[in-house]
Amino acid sequence: MKELLELTLLRVAGIRTFGERTAFDNVIVIMLGSVLSRAVVGASPFIPTSVACLVFVLIHRVLAWLSHHNDRVGRLIKGEKTRLFAGGRQLEKNMYQAQISEKDLLESLRLRLNTDSLDEVKEMYLESNGEISIVKIS
Repeated sequence: MKELLELTLLRVAGIRTFGERTAFDNVIVIMLGSVLSRAVVGASPFIPTSVACLVFVLIHRVLAWLSHHNDRVGRLIKGEKTRLFAGGRQLEKNMYQAQISEKDLLESLRLRLNTDSLDEVKEMYLESNGEISIVKIS
């Protein structure tokens, strides 16, 4: 019965919860794991714990829907990308705020473009999901 509830809650939460992994998605996953574990081991009553988890999942769905339809809410919930490299130079202030080093940029270049040279790069961004994306010079 408990396993069926967990599976149902995860299905209601949607694949987005485990795909994109924004900070908000991570918080929901951690909270669900923590609260569900109490029900699984019998440390908390099953029904109230299940209702609490359902509330988390529904709030997540509502906020995801709102962020899809409203850019302001989306920026608040998911965050925004941060430009790290543009115009042939690293944007040191943005890199400092994002806690990204030059080594991190070069690692992303090696992983995505198989190069150590920034000569082929137009822009680089730290995306809201924590990944560094690269726009090549066309």
